[in-house]
Amino acid sequence: MNNMNFYKRPLIAALVFWFAAFSTGFAQDTKAKTLLDQVSAKVKSYDNMFIDFKYGLSNDAAGINQETRGDVTLDGDKYKLNLMGTTQMYDGKKLYTIVPEDEEITISTQDPGDDDAITPSKMLTFFNKGYSYKWDIEQNVSGRKIQYIKLTPIDSNSELKSALLGVDVQTKHIYRLIMTQKNGSKITITVNSFKTNQPLPGNLFVFDEAKYGDYYINRLD
Repeated sequence: MNNMNFYKRPLIAALVFWFAAFSTGFAQDTKAKTLLDQVSAKVKSYDNMFIDFKYGLSNDAAGINQETRGDVTLDGDKYKLNLMGTTQMYDGKKLYTIVPEDEEITISTQDPGDDDAITPSKMLTFFNKGYSYKWDIEQNVSGRKIQYIKLTPIDSNSELKSALLGVDVQTKHIYRLIMTQKNGSKITITVNSFKTNQPLPGNLFVFDEAKYGDYYINRLD
């Protein structure tokens, strides 16, 4: 079903890795560590964040070349993620996955402290270990200096071969993540816009069941 596909890798894994890079505490390359620490400090200073991004998946051998867009609003543990026609919202206690195409909603309890839970609210700190990294190429993108850091999983069984994390040197915001998997797939996430400390509606993370009278609601607990 579509709502189950919403959770599956490589898409969600890519997003987790992408946001996780904001506060990763790697310890191999001094220059890379300094830059990542600056990114982490900048992000932690924000009350909330809104990120609009482009997601691309390609695999030449399989003839795959897809692009889509999404956006996520993060406010502490709470979040609202819109992606591939599906909305995933966490209000601090319950996780709601709303799939208009199927007219279905899944509601479950989620523990933010669960190490196995893959959530946008944990994307800032999820991958705090398990990767080696080093200073990589620099690019000029429309006058912006983008410095890339190459990350390689320490676990040889990881599906990920390597990743390139591009950081805007001036703003200390992540601009792009390029993930290369061992199966030949390449995932690219590019930030279209990054807004912080926005006035958020009081009901942004509130689920209003009355709005979905025709939907099937699947309560998992």
